[in-house]
Amino acid sequence: MLGWLPEDVSPYGAEIDSLFYFIYYLTAAAFIVVTALMLIFLFVYRDRGDRRAAYTHGNTPLEIIWTIIPAMVFIGLGLASTSLWEDIKLVPPDTNTVVKVTGKQFNWEILYPGPDGEFDTADDKQADNDIRVPAGEPIRVILASRDVIHSFFLPNLRFKQDTVPGREIIGWFQANKPGRYEIPCAELCGFGHSGMVGWLYALAPDEYQAWVDEQWPPPPSAAPEATAAAPDMPDAPEAAATDAAPDMTEAAQTTTE
Repeated sequence: MLGWLPEDVSPYGAEIDSLFYFIYYLTAAAFIVVTALMLIFLFVYRDRGDRRAAYTHGNTPLEIIWTIIPAMVFIGLGLASTSLWEDIKLVPPDTNTVVKVTGKQFNWEILYPGPDGEFDTADDKQADNDIRVPAGEPIRVILASRDVIHSFFLPNLRFKQDTVPGREIIGWFQANKPGRYEIPCAELCGFGHSGMVGWLYALAPDEYQAWVDEQWPPPPSAAPEATAAAPDMPDAPEAAATDAAPDMTEAAQTTTE
């Protein structure tokens, strides 16, 4: 029925959507019931001019019922959301792909650690509003802010996390489908807030590896040694020249005699 949510490409998106739908339909049902009862009461207890208003203290059993039922619903929602929250926030999967995203007015600053896997080293690469990740693999993201509170939001991946000045917050996401996904800022952060948009590119494994090789070219292979390239020449010509030369000493002795 609800087709207006963005396409889900996240491994935990289905659980989030299910919880959202449950809350949505439950709220809609409560709204319909309360509105219908209000209209009924307005009609039944309307002013007719021929009867006096009756005052009542209330109905204790009914009040207990309509207090316990909502309380049980809220507790159930809390338990369900807590379990899902722990799976997403507290149990990140192991991964070798890490990026650092820093929000600032009004763009996302992306930092890649490079082949050494460490930040703040010579092989780091920085980009603005452009994240390249492999599709189908978990990505660990370190979120920070330079100025005010921003909110890093990936609607298609069902990931949303505020960035807070002075703190680094670790999260993770995974795009199961290659594609281009919007990264809006979901927290009002100033006059340029509406233009603070980045893009996530989830690439197929071979495309991602080609991009990595382009950013960090592998070192050139060593040139072959000269001795290996040039084969040894035989000593045969030198030996042949020695054998061909006449023995001049013997000839001189023969002439003297």
